[in-house]
Amino acid sequence: MAASIESNGVSMATEKDIDAADWTDQDLLTRDEAGERLVEEIEVARARLSELESRTDDPNNAASIEMTRRRLSAMENLQKSL
Repeated sequence: MAASIESNGVSMATEKDIDAADWTDQDLLTRDEAGERLVEEIEVARARLSELESRTDDPNNAASIEMTRRRLSAMENLQKSL
């Protein structure tokens, strides 16, 4: 059942909420997109880790490597749960 709401002299029609099945489909699309983006970020993190591991002249390199490894591990664990 549609209703009418008036705000600041503008009339807007409100409509029925989306059925649960529609929301489920939307969530699946969102998860797919998130999964694709996560794959891309994992590739970037792996490349960054390789780059950091190849450098030996930077005294702060160990901390950067550890942070990148943790980030990569967290993303890989998240990917497994999708």
